[in-house]
Amino acid sequence: MSASTNSSAGTSAFILIGIPGLEASHFWLAFLLGALYLFTVLGNGTIIYIIRAEQSLHEPMYLFLCMLAAIDILISTSTMPRMMDLLWFNSTAIEFDACLVQMFCIHSLSGMESTILLAMAFDRYVAICCPLRHAAILTSPRIAKIGLAAVMRGAALMAPLPIFIKGLPFCRSRVLSHSYCLHQDVMKLACADIKVNIIYGLIVIISAVGLDSLLISLSYVFILRAALRLSQEARLKALSTCLSHVCAVFLFYVPFIGLSMVHRFGNTHGSSVHVVMANVHLMVPPVLNPIVYGVKTKQIRQRFARLFQRTPRGWDFSASA
Repeated sequence: MSASTNSSAGTSAFILIGIPGLEASHFWLAFLLGALYLFTVLGNGTIIYIIRAEQSLHEPMYLFLCMLAAIDILISTSTMPRMMDLLWFNSTAIEFDACLVQMFCIHSLSGMESTILLAMAFDRYVAICCPLRHAAILTSPRIAKIGLAAVMRGAALMAPLPIFIKGLPFCRSRVLSHSYCLHQDVMKLACADIKVNIIYGLIVIISAVGLDSLLISLSYVFILRAALRLSQEARLKALSTCLSHVCAVFLFYVPFIGLSMVHRFGNTHGSSVHVVMANVHLMVPPVLNPIVYGVKTKQIRQRFARLFQRTPRGWDFSASA
């Protein structure tokens, strides 16, 4: 058998693609991507700063939001700079090990985000269904443990993915269908049996995203049932505290499910459908989450306004809780 047929993936590179049909606009699209990345970092960074500085926001919901904002910054940093390099300088080749690192970061951070969204749903459930026990159940040490568990769960579940890819031979096309590395995309290029990859990928989706989304849905069933027992005014007030979280859940899960469906049932490798769904999955939630929570949370809006409130002595950045 030829050397090329037996070539190890560890000594090769993959080819990333930009946006099919818009190659002539890649240079200008990179500016848009850069603006989105800057907004993501500034928006989520501002959320983290405000929650840290405002003592009244040191509550479970906002502490979980702080974790969510940090994850959004990290997941954007793991993808957007490399995509800008691709669009600006046509740097399509990515080394195999770099691809594995990016794959692990994307999947593990997505798993962590799913866990934090579940924790936020649990917080809303306790706050509405067991309000008198909320402070006793979600104490600061427990919130810290939940955050640590989210990190460990995401890393542990996704660590086998690059390990399985590492052992596969690649002897066909090395052109990926996205602007970054995903497990389901890379494994399809292997010229070997990928049954283990497929089975473990399904296990990860079911045990992480599938289970989390199911538990989030169940929590809102209990929330709605408890809210229906309240007066109309109390019901609206209780449900309004859930609106931002519901938006964040849809922003994360809808693109994720859409991308999974495209990979599972689509036959459009390298098409605009794959690329658009993949980019929406990773770009939209980090950009829109700060807007959603900033608009819907009165304390965050007020603190943000104070950041840019002029005083006779200039800009007042010293205000604190």
